[in-house]
Amino acid sequence: MRAACCEATVLRNEVIAPDIRLLTVVWPDRDHAPHAGQFFTLRAWGADEAPFMSRSISVHRWNPDSSTIEFLYQVVGEGTEKIAQLKMKDTFQLTGPMGNGFDVPDILSKYKKIAVVGGGIGTAPLYQLVKELAAAGKKPDLYTGFRDEPYGLERFSPLCGRVHVATDSGKVGYHGLVTGILHPEEYDLVLCCGPEPMMKAVAAKCGAAGVKCLVSLEKKMACGVGACLGCTCHTTEGAKSVCKHGPVFDSKEVFGQ
Repeated sequence: MRAACCEATVLRNEVIAPDIRLLTVVWPDRDHAPHAGQFFTLRAWGADEAPFMSRSISVHRWNPDSSTIEFLYQVVGEGTEKIAQLKMKDTFQLTGPMGNGFDVPDILSKYKKIAVVGGGIGTAPLYQLVKELAAAGKKPDLYTGFRDEPYGLERFSPLCGRVHVATDSGKVGYHGLVTGILHPEEYDLVLCCGPEPMMKAVAAKCGAAGVKCLVSLEKKMACGVGACLGCTCHTTEGAKSVCKHGPVFDSKEVFGQ
């Protein structure tokens, strides 16, 4: 399915944590409805204004009843700073959905025990994932890692079997990395999104346990269609664009384990 480009209208742009925002917009094109793991490119500035390229942000939640999309994002640079300034009733350019995302029907047909692992803002696309899994009667266990204070987890609880939290500071939950509380041998499949070092560590544990692991890579995806080659990653099958061939890959393909 090809991506659509529409003028999206802002409903809310809420502060969730000091550098975390939750943007809710009306997405008028129901023929281009997103699924878990896909992303959109957002542009809240003119064609002749900096930054030159739009910003890619994963879908946090899609509500087909109200035709709204939520984006949970971190304010880290000029582009996201401009997106953070959007107010209710503002409009901006939204293009998508893009990427392969998680193939939830395939997952449901092949695996029984599922763990979902997220690190920091990498938890953003995982809410739509657990939402789709839970809607089909499959509540996965959730493992999350944060530096200090977790955010947004209250929404996950009703959709998950168990929710495990690890923090670097030890302020909440397990004191240490999320890999310290993950036991992949207890599952048939692990689905992961977060910082690359964390995903590599999760993939390594899954590889040692002989458990399949799918990872959603985080890259700066400028064009969103694989034309600029800015998000190229190395795989066992050669170089691939994260935006076009991913962002979801088998961990063995991108990490070799």
